[in-house]
Amino acid sequence: MLRMDSPKQHNSPSKMIPCGPVLSFVRCLLRRKIVTVDSLEDSKLCRCLSTLDLIALGVGSTLGAGVYVLAGEVAKADSGPSIVISFLIAALASVMAGLCYAEFGARVPKTGSAYLYTYVTVGELWAFITGWNLILSYVIGTSSVARAWSGTFDELLGKQIGQFFRTYFRMDFSGLAEYPDFFAVCLILLLAGLLSFGVKESAWVNKIFTAVNILVLLFVMISGFVKGDADNWKISEESLINLTTQAGNYSSYKNVTSIIGAGGFMPYGFTGTLAGAATCFYAFVGFDCIATTGEEVRNPQKAIPIGIVTSLLVCFMAYFGVSAALTLMMPYYLLDEKSPLPVAFEYVGWGPAKYIVAVGSLCALSTSLLGSIFPMPRVIYAMAEDGLLFKCLAQINSKTKTPVIATLSSGAVAAVMAFLFDLKALVDMMSIGTLLAYSLVAACVLILRYQPNLTYEQPKYSPEKEALTRSERESQISMLQGHHFSLHTLMNPSSLPTEQSATTVSFLVGLLAFLVCGLSVLTTYGIHFIADMEPWSIGLLALLVVLFIVIVLTMWRQPQNQQKVAFMVPFLPFLPSFSILVNIYLMVQLSGETWIRFSFWMAVGFFIYFAYGIRHSLEGHPREEEDEDTCSENSGIQEKNPVEEADEHTNENAQFITHERTSEC
Repeated sequence: MLRMDSPKQHNSPSKMIPCGPVLSFVRCLLRRKIVTVDSLEDSKLCRCLSTLDLIALGVGSTLGAGVYVLAGEVAKADSGPSIVISFLIAALASVMAGLCYAEFGARVPKTGSAYLYTYVTVGELWAFITGWNLILSYVIGTSSVARAWSGTFDELLGKQIGQFFRTYFRMDFSGLAEYPDFFAVCLILLLAGLLSFGVKESAWVNKIFTAVNILVLLFVMISGFVKGDADNWKISEESLINLTTQAGNYSSYKNVTSIIGAGGFMPYGFTGTLAGAATCFYAFVGFDCIATTGEEVRNPQKAIPIGIVTSLLVCFMAYFGVSAALTLMMPYYLLDEKSPLPVAFEYVGWGPAKYIVAVGSLCALSTSLLGSIFPMPRVIYAMAEDGLLFKCLAQINSKTKTPVIATLSSGAVAAVMAFLFDLKALVDMMSIGTLLAYSLVAACVLILRYQPNLTYEQPKYSPEKEALTRSERESQISMLQGHHFSLHTLMNPSSLPTEQSATTVSFLVGLLAFLVCGLSVLTTYGIHFIADMEPWSIGLLALLVVLFIVIVLTMWRQPQNQQKVAFMVPFLPFLPSFSILVNIYLMVQLSGETWIRFSFWMAVGFFIYFAYGIRHSLEGHPREEEDEDTCSENSGIQEKNPVEEADEHTNENAQFITHERTSEC
């Protein structure tokens, strides 16, 4: 007899059971993207990037102008010489997110980054939210970096460009920039045109600028260790009190405390080092652009994980070396917050070196700008290809094999923002999109690794293997029928993942996210109650921490899927869980005004999704027609040969990757 329980029918809301419009609507929001094994190799884009190209892209995007500014700012205000420890802590937190991206890059090497990873794991609505926020992050990032490039170049020319535009094109309106930045507009349009021309050419330009940036940073490190003084890491508290007394014109040294820390390696204590680490975390943002190259890189299953991990390692070594050199060259309390490296070179008597630093800073800004504008059209292309955004944005140029419409349109939007708006108030909105993407990717890794039957390769047919697999499946079904959900099965589950254990982990991940939100809010807005040892705050904090540990340990007890891929996150579920904790905590630190602006952006996104995307999504639109075709083709077949039975069994097991639909809306 013919069996008609293929995965396509399981996914069809209208074919299963009659249900109300509310349930159908919820199913539309939770439907997941189906990706096929064949489509992992097929691509409309040009596969021309190498592993070295990805490393250069990740380093260039991550190691931006922040390395020339951030080290001095954090060392002076928060960490002192212990900024090297701050960067180490921030790097470890960033690596946790990077490893999650690396595993998904090995599993699903397609264009889309966190948007795609969310789509294949937790559903369409969360995927749209992720993609919509990534677009916001990349647009603001591109615009702000372009204005920073323009400002840095203007500094080298003695601020003549800015003075000219302030005189003749001044804009005195709230929310707008002081003057329109024509230079930033030209820069964005130039890079957008370069990306439209071809990704290989863009990769060459990026490698050149990244190499210059690295050489300048090596010069800074060597100079710091040559001209540095180890005593700057061992400044005594007495000397700092003397400086404070002289600065405040006090007549006596008694009862005077230093306003610039207690000296030593950690002048502001370990809390200052942690505060510096929270700021330094954002210095490692940018590696996720590598994940958008899944369809443009050769051998993506290996190249993407290697590119992400290597770029983060190179960036950490650069940040560590520059911050160490900077704090060795001059005392931390004398560092200039806006231009620390030129001032430091002046301090040690190497004044002309500031021109080398300026060249490196411009190269770093150039690679950072390219790293912001490169992934933006690829996320837009992936969403448009899936039907969630307008289909015209998914057009590919036949000659250059690039998403030309998405590239030029997103570049135009970023250029307009750089031209008119003061972006300082909007920069924090970048953090929401990035941290939300990090959190969702970590959660998706947790959910995915505990799913049963993640079949990627279709096994060759073998009667013995078929009989063995069938007996194993029957034993699992009988085991599930005989064991209902209980505390015993929760803490002592079967050795193989089942639907029950997968559902349990999915629920625990959602509960973990809510607990982390509560814990972050408590430690952020109730920290003074905790410091005062208020009983209710201590009790609530202890409860949340204990529940967090219990949930993580419960997930740890559940069986994982044993399928191996090129790269897998180690220390599951501890590493992704801690990554979620770090990311949500940093999101809670953002101001209320930032969240209000974010809500307006999300309102626009939801309008587009519910007015257009939900009706044109390829994951819901053509499925009924395919089911009817399947029924008509197989209605007269009564018997199957062994190969057909093996194919049917493969389809039943391919819950994560099956046939991809490519029909257009």
